[in-house]
Amino acid sequence: MVFLTTKLEKPVLIEGPAGVGKTQLAKSLAETTGRRLIRLQCYEGLDASQALYEWDYGKQLLYTQLLKDKTNSELDSIQDPSDALPQLKAYESLFFSEHFLSERPIFEAIRSEQPVVLLIDEIDRADEQLEALLLEVLAELQVSIPELGTFAATTTPYVIITSNNTRDLSPALKRRCLHLSLTYPSAERELEILRLKVPGISEDLSLQIVELVRSLRNLDLRKAPSISEALDWAKALAVLNAESLDRGLVEETLMLLLKYDRDVERAVEALPRIMGEEGHDHDHDHHGHSHGPGGHTHVPNKHASGYFGSNRGNG
Repeated sequence: MVFLTTKLEKPVLIEGPAGVGKTQLAKSLAETTGRRLIRLQCYEGLDASQALYEWDYGKQLLYTQLLKDKTNSELDSIQDPSDALPQLKAYESLFFSEHFLSERPIFEAIRSEQPVVLLIDEIDRADEQLEALLLEVLAELQVSIPELGTFAATTTPYVIITSNNTRDLSPALKRRCLHLSLTYPSAERELEILRLKVPGISEDLSLQIVELVRSLRNLDLRKAPSISEALDWAKALAVLNAESLDRGLVEETLMLLLKYDRDVERAVEALPRIMGEEGHDHDHDHHGHSHGPGGHTHVPNKHASGYFGSNRGNG
């Protein structure tokens, strides 16, 4: 889909839970294509002045003060106020020129003379009004400024829009984009990521981390642990010189995976089941199959009693 984005020159909308790599995909696209990344981080209340452009009123005021004496002397000789209009309009065109225009991320991407990747991150956090502002940009690759006219893109930016699905986006926005849905990777792929990003931990610990994290995602949590949070947890376990997981160690470090107290409580309640004290999740299937998010996948199992092996019941 990202390849099609580069060839069709259409924006791509990437939807999925937080922490599955949507933002990283845009960063990787910028790195592999050698383009500069321009990022607009969305939030509630974001408007055109933060996303597109705004007038530098401070600079305009400064210039007004500097030109005050000059304008006063020119206007003093004019008796009829209507005769002053041409002079005033001349100053108006001066103050509403590109010299006083502050570019924000979207307008910056449109004006850039070098090809860029424009990342509009977590658009679902912003209000629906922002989506309306984006329609012209996405469809025509241009920005209209009433005082100055229309600015078309000098080069075609690759536009990546991400959403965590916290609200539905408008059909008009979706029509203008290619669509890509990302979810948590398979257990095998997550294990590969863990090996790549945290090479210092043992194979057994890597297997245990992947299984535990995927089991936690199956709980009714306010925020399931993301890939990045799983990596942070793995790095912390490496710092602690952990060789395998036991219940006590997991309980002491759960706050690295889960961000809400209630989620931690639910996880602690589920740990006996997840870690095998009440029968391991996969006791019915000792071939290391994972049925969590990411689909039915196979991960090599080094312990006939489950990834947690002899640590079951500790803590």
